[in-house]
Amino acid sequence: MHLIWIILIGFVAGLIAKIITPGSGPGGFFLTAALGIGGSLAATFLGQMLGFYTPGQTAGFIGAIVGAVILLALYHLAFRR
Repeated sequence: MHLIWIILIGFVAGLIAKIITPGSGPGGFFLTAALGIGGSLAATFLGQMLGFYTPGQTAGFIGAIVGAVILLALYHLAFRR
């Protein structure tokens, strides 16, 4: 259930991150959702490694949005035209 919750939070966080990130985001609903889920997972596991969260605790909604915005920014840097 823990991983499902991370995925659901990441999905919504990816959509919000696309709205607040400047520039044209990655094309497609699924890529945006995948970046959001990746941001949520990254924020959760990085936060656990740094001691912000205990094992089994998710990053939460704000942490997921921050992680998704960082991944979107990295995406923009990697795939500039």
